[in-house]
Amino acid sequence: MGRVVFSSGLTVDSGGCTEDVSPAPLLEEFCQARGRQRQRLLNAVLDQGRQLVALIPTALQAYDPEGDDWAAGSLIQLLMAHAGPTQVEFLLRHPQGWFAAPSAMGQDHQPLQQALATEAFEEADRITMASLRQMAGPAAVERGYVFFSEVAAMATTDLDTIDRLWVAYSRGRYGFSVQRRLLKACGGRWQQLWPRLGWKQDGVWTRYPNQFTWRHAAPEGHMPLVNQLRGVRLMDALLNHPAITARCPDG
Repeated sequence: MGRVVFSSGLTVDSGGCTEDVSPAPLLEEFCQARGRQRQRLLNAVLDQGRQLVALIPTALQAYDPEGDDWAAGSLIQLLMAHAGPTQVEFLLRHPQGWFAAPSAMGQDHQPLQQALATEAFEEADRITMASLRQMAGPAAVERGYVFFSEVAAMATTDLDTIDRLWVAYSRGRYGFSVQRRLLKACGGRWQQLWPRLGWKQDGVWTRYPNQFTWRHAAPEGHMPLVNQLRGVRLMDALLNHPAITARCPDG
């Protein structure tokens, strides 16, 4: 079995298991790691979750609350999975959520951040769809869905916030900007994108909600969902909104 030795001397095997390392050096190495190294260390961090909890609030100081670094999101999810004094103090200190979640229209994005922080992905998806209807206006709220023509007027600040939260709390794997990147990787071909997202298999649409995977193990770009029964125009409008193109530019 292959092993990776990090700069601190921490050794991790190909399965993400560490060799007798104390929590503090492991957390420090995780916070400094990037790319594949970070992915290798994630399982080790999760395995030592309870031992790391007390260290997480301090570790978060290395990250930008206005960013979308998934390492910070993963640490918050780890903290939220272990009830205790550290979690209580964290929630009191950050009642609206640790990540900044600005809104240009007075919308409260705390419920979305709370759902994502606790890995309640199905709930987060429903909150996202409700937020899009609110952003589209009273007519969309009343009818229960958004017309593609209503997307262009959506507040850039709010759509950026929603996407940032999804990326940060999904290990960088979910969000509209991720879906845009995957569509580009498919050469703009929607029929290639659907199976890649896990939304369609063998020509059959995945049934909502029971056939979708509401966990980190879902295919990349699996969430948030966009109803395709009325065609691709709504999703095309979302993925080409300035808030999303700024986060996943062409080129």
